[in-house]
Amino acid sequence: MPKIVEATVAEHRAARRAALLDAAVTLLHERPEEIPGLAAVGKRAGLSRSSVYHYFSSREDLLAQVVEHTFPRWEQRFQAAYAAEPTSAGRVRAFVRENIGLVSDGEHALARTLAAIAPAEHMGRHSADFHQRLVEPLTEALAEIGSTDAELTAQLVNALVHSGARQVESGADAHAVMAGILEILDPYLAARGDTASSI
Repeated sequence: MPKIVEATVAEHRAARRAALLDAAVTLLHERPEEIPGLAAVGKRAGLSRSSVYHYFSSREDLLAQVVEHTFPRWEQRFQAAYAAEPTSAGRVRAFVRENIGLVSDGEHALARTLAAIAPAEHMGRHSADFHQRLVEPLTEALAEIGSTDAELTAQLVNALVHSGARQVESGADAHAVMAGILEILDPYLAARGDTASSI
């Protein structure tokens, strides 16, 4: 039996499962055109294929759990960025920075890969919920600074972000793209009393 380094068997299993999920994500980043096999995931995590079957029944089960693992991780990233901003305008900027950051970090490519290969019922539900939870703080921040139609303005900001994401995916510098989006947004934010620098 493998040595248990965590305090309990449950913690040991949780750590192994997390290591396997991280290994699967790494393989998806490296070769997005391939669905990683359980043996490859186990090898990357330092476990045998038979050990992997204690956590995932199939590649499809693994991918479904990668989806379950990935979206909360992304959401925590956004929540931390929002929490670090003391102003509503700062949270608008954080929305831009973190979205473009996901693309430059390769996480957006992971999302596209998962959309193509993960079980549709898992990906679709989590993707829709994730995007809704991301846009809600943006809409609230825009309402707080006096947007006359916060939902519409949030959609327009999101459109800028999507356009910027496509530019980064095509090879544009992520920092330059963020600066360009915020150059458009800053006069709007300044007109509502914000005086912070854009980045």
